[in-house]
Amino acid sequence: MAEQITVGVDGSVPAAAAVEWAAGDARRRGRSLHLLYVAELWPLSLGEVDVEYGGEALRAAAERAREVAPDVAVTTEARRGNAIEQLVIGSSAADSVVLGSRGRGGFTGLLLGSVSTAVAAHAAGTVVVVRGPAETRHGRVVVGYDGSEWSRTAMEYAVGQARARQAGVHVVFSWQEPVLAPYAAAYSGVLDSAFEEQRRRAREAVTPWREANPDVEITDEQVCAHPVAALRDASASADLVVVGSRGMGGFSASVLGSVSRGVLHHVTCPVAVVRPRGERNG
Repeated sequence: MAEQITVGVDGSVPAAAAVEWAAGDARRRGRSLHLLYVAELWPLSLGEVDVEYGGEALRAAAERAREVAPDVAVTTEARRGNAIEQLVIGSSAADSVVLGSRGRGGFTGLLLGSVSTAVAAHAAGTVVVVRGPAETRHGRVVVGYDGSEWSRTAMEYAVGQARARQAGVHVVFSWQEPVLAPYAAAYSGVLDSAFEEQRRRAREAVTPWREANPDVEITDEQVCAHPVAALRDASASADLVVVGSRGMGGFSASVLGSVSRGVLHHVTCPVAVVRPRGERNG
C-alpha cells in the first residue's frame, strides 16, 4: 500500500489549506508527505521566474507542514509540465492526492471544474479537495453509501479516517422519488412502501460494517432527496465527506460529472473522492 500523501502546492491560500490538511492526515495515519509544484511550460524567461516562484512556494509549504506535523517526513519536488497530467501520474504511487479548491501559479486553472475535477476523475486513487478551514472539530466523517464496489471502498476509507481521528462515521443513503404526473397520486402509497423497503435494505447493509469495526461509532440515515443535497446537508456537521467515484442504487448517478462533481461544488468541508485501485478511469 502507498504510504505517501501527495499535495499540489502553488503558494495560494487554498493550497496552503491543503498542505495543512494533508500534514494532519499524514500525522494521524502514519504517512509521509510529498509536496509537488508543477511549473507550466512557459517561454524560457517566464519559465525561470515560475521555477523560482515554485521553489519559494515549496519552501513555505514544507515549513508549514513541519509546524503542523513535526514527526512526519516531508519531501518536495518541482516538475515542468501540465498540472493535471503530473498530478495524475503522481497519484499512482500515492496513498492520496490532496488539492486546494482553487489556485494560482503552477496551478493556475485550479478551480472546481478544471484541475480539481479532472484529477479526481483520472487519478489512480483517492483525491481530497480541501474547501474552507483545513481542520474542523465536529468529530464526524460523512460517507455516501449504496452497497456498490465504489461505495464500499469509500466506506473503508471513511472508517479508516474516523478511526485515526477518533471520530464517528455517519452513513447517508439517498433515494430519489420518481417524478409522476398529477393524476398518478394514487401511487403515493406504493412509493412510500418502496422507500421503506429501500430504507430497510440500507440499514441492513450498514450492520456488517458495525460488526467489523466495533471501535468506531457508525450511525446511518436514509433520506428521500437528491444525493448531492443529502450529502450537502449532512456535511454541515462533518469534518470530511467521502464519496465513491461512481455508484448505484441511492447514488446511481455517482460518477464525476454528477454526484461526485456536485458534492465537490456544493460541500464546503474537505471532500474525498475514493476510487478502487485498478479501476479504469479513462
